[in-house]
Amino acid sequence: MYTWNTYYTRFKQYLLLERSLSKNSIEAYTDDIKKLESYSESFLQHQAPDKFTYKQLTHFVEWIASHNFSPPTQARIISGVKAFYKFLVIENDLKDSPAELLDTPKTTRKLPVFLSVEEIDKMLACIDRSTPEGERNVSMLETLYSCGLRVSELVNLKISNLHLKDDYIQVEGKGSKERLVPIGDNARKLILNYLDNVRNKIPLKKGNEDVVYLNRRGSKLSRVMVFYIIKDLAEKAEIKKVLSPHSFRHSFATHLVEGGADLRAVQEMLGHESITTTEIYTHIDRQFLRDNILSYHPRNRKK
Repeated sequence: MYTWNTYYTRFKQYLLLERSLSKNSIEAYTDDIKKLESYSESFLQHQAPDKFTYKQLTHFVEWIASHNFSPPTQARIISGVKAFYKFLVIENDLKDSPAELLDTPKTTRKLPVFLSVEEIDKMLACIDRSTPEGERNVSMLETLYSCGLRVSELVNLKISNLHLKDDYIQVEGKGSKERLVPIGDNARKLILNYLDNVRNKIPLKKGNEDVVYLNRRGSKLSRVMVFYIIKDLAEKAEIKKVLSPHSFRHSFATHLVEGGADLRAVQEMLGHESITTTEIYTHIDRQFLRDNILSYHPRNRKK
């Protein structure tokens, strides 16, 4: 008979080796199962997870709801529990999953904040390109926008994964999954300019020899640093939206969909596992069309 700790260890190994998930994702799944253990300890005399019935799991879902977690958080916890029981079935600990029919609370997907092309140009124009950091930042943000990268993908971008003569870069995304992303002429030129005129003058710290974007001490930039750079530029450009590095990725996807790009192609470039994740940008596109129609239709103009 396995203990809860044994189940944690086995589940973590499965998520790492079979599903190639990141450390953060594995921790999130583990936290979800720890909530199930807390429930078991409080109400079921620390009953083992393979003994849970569907009815007990529905009570667990009600217990989660009573803790005032937001609907998206509740949905994520239930999703984690379902994944755990699916694992138990795969490992032959259970014949069927008691979590399979659990209902998740309905959540409304919030449309992400994105920038117009003019706003992005305005922010880039605020960069002081007379400094080494300025040349780095303009290259970095142009690449972030032109390739639709996650901030983690940007700060971990390697020189050995730049295939600029062939107009693409190799990106390591979530779960160490690699994908090829086309890169535009402007971003390509700015990367080359940064590599040839700025980066080659920075004394490198050991272990950062292959990293593209460095701080002045020769180390890889942190994700927080990229966030602060964007926040500072938004203030200088007098853009009132609440922005993050992800806003550039949202802008990349939104502008592609608005321009008529195939949704499957956008999914590939973003590295989304499911097309449903990418489909949110079609909603943004509809909102964009709606706003334009309402703004310019003669019946809606303010007199």
